[in-house]
Amino acid sequence: MNTEYKDARAKFEAGVAKSLQKHKERKESFSTGGGLPLGRLYGPDDVESTDYMRDIGFPGEYPFTRGVQPTMYRGRFWTMRQYAGFASAEESNERYRYLLSQGTTGLSVAFDLPTQIGYDSDDPMAQGECGKVGVAIDSLQDMEILFNQIPLDKVSTSMTINAPASVLLAMYICVGEKQGFPMDVLSGTIQNDILKEYIARGTYIFPPKPSMRLITDIFEFCSENVPKWNTISISGYHIREAGSTAAQEVAFTLADGIAYVEAASRKGLDPNVFGERLSFFFNAHNDFLEEVAKFRAARRMWARIMKDRFGVTNPKAQMLRFHTQTGGSTLTAQQPENNIVRVTIQALAAVLGGTQSLHTNSMDEALALPSEKSVGIALKTQQIIAYESGVTSTVDPLAGSYVVESLTNEIEKKAFEYIGQIDDMGGMLTAIEKGYVQKHIQDAAYDYQRSVEAKESIVVGVNKFQVREDNREMNLLTVDASVGERQIAKLRKLKETRDNLAVKNALDDIRAAAADDSRNLMPLIINAVRSYATEGEICGVLRNVFGEYTENIVL
Repeated sequence: MNTEYKDARAKFEAGVAKSLQKHKERKESFSTGGGLPLGRLYGPDDVESTDYMRDIGFPGEYPFTRGVQPTMYRGRFWTMRQYAGFASAEESNERYRYLLSQGTTGLSVAFDLPTQIGYDSDDPMAQGECGKVGVAIDSLQDMEILFNQIPLDKVSTSMTINAPASVLLAMYICVGEKQGFPMDVLSGTIQNDILKEYIARGTYIFPPKPSMRLITDIFEFCSENVPKWNTISISGYHIREAGSTAAQEVAFTLADGIAYVEAASRKGLDPNVFGERLSFFFNAHNDFLEEVAKFRAARRMWARIMKDRFGVTNPKAQMLRFHTQTGGSTLTAQQPENNIVRVTIQALAAVLGGTQSLHTNSMDEALALPSEKSVGIALKTQQIIAYESGVTSTVDPLAGSYVVESLTNEIEKKAFEYIGQIDDMGGMLTAIEKGYVQKHIQDAAYDYQRSVEAKESIVVGVNKFQVREDNREMNLLTVDASVGERQIAKLRKLKETRDNLAVKNALDDIRAAAADDSRNLMPLIINAVRSYATEGEICGVLRNVFGEYTENIVL
């Protein structure tokens, strides 16, 4: 640091100290939403340890801090997805075709709770939940309806499904077949991240070992047959929704990623190959600068992990490609129109952080499933950022910002500390079993809620600037209670008309293969789906062989 700068900085700080005697700052200290200390001013001395070529580099080049493509959004925009699905396949198909007509460039499927945990709509466990928080999918028949008039060779589809991911992927593959498209032209993503289910979300079915087997079976099958498919979306989103800080979101997500790479490598798969199809899923919260830094830090960390820890030399397998969804937990039922502003800030952070895909939440999601009007506004938010804001005209425009680079370094340092502690415990599975991850998330969530209640953190419309309001005019979306009855009737008819002997034989094949770790289950699941075996029947067979996971409660 040159003497001129040091002298000027000292003079400035002296002037500030004098000013503070007359005018105090709003708070004694400032920090990011994730608790990282924030200085009053950042300058060259705050990034002295940063080496441009080692730590920042050029876009599309290791360590990918500035993005995974050399031209980023000057070449093409991120995929604009809208997470959607409700009631029946027929109604969800109508919403998908509306979104595509409005400029959505990729679909993102929300499944109802029974589908997420491997139950058919006629199962007693599904009572009252059919079609409530997503679309009900019981069989290939439903999936055919869901994607009716939607050409799967042209549309990229993301599916938020975890424990039964193999079954829903099989259904998608079979729909592609029926449309005349082979597996190798299909593109999209299955979430397929079971570790974060044990940590934060809870839609698990099987214990960790067979769950990891199903995941690596998918890795192996898709690398050979569905090369354009992202075989997992390693999800920090739900970790953040459960209450983690930004640094914890990065740390625990990448630690999950390490566990998946280790599991696949033990199976004999090459991380230089399957590493190309790993994708990630992050949350975008309100603290703008911290969120931009978080995305840049995660990308740099993963590149270093793949290169240094796993010896990956393929640049495409070193890249962290990610989807972003704006923060559902930040949406408020109070003054829901304010959520449009929150989502805009969050979406802009994701874009400036270099996301490859983006979902923007709708303003009414704290109250109900999004209406057609509100989901349209959410999509337009992305389009305005893309076409009107100007931030997409240059690559990584915040690079070189002293505060952004400093925060990027700080998040990386903090996240690697967490990963080091997880490694010392024996890896992510052990850390989950011991409740290490859950406890850190719980503590962070408690700290944030305490700060809101103490009004140390302000949520506009909730703990400050409240107004009397009436949301009856918002025309909230409601799901007809008859959806479940109609779905059960459809399922009953299917079982009466399908070839039940073929179904029985296909399920017996799955049962036999599930007991043999050396066999890949995907071809057998596809065969069962093709014969119109239901999701519940397939998952039921696997439940019988694998057993069910019981959560370890951490207090």
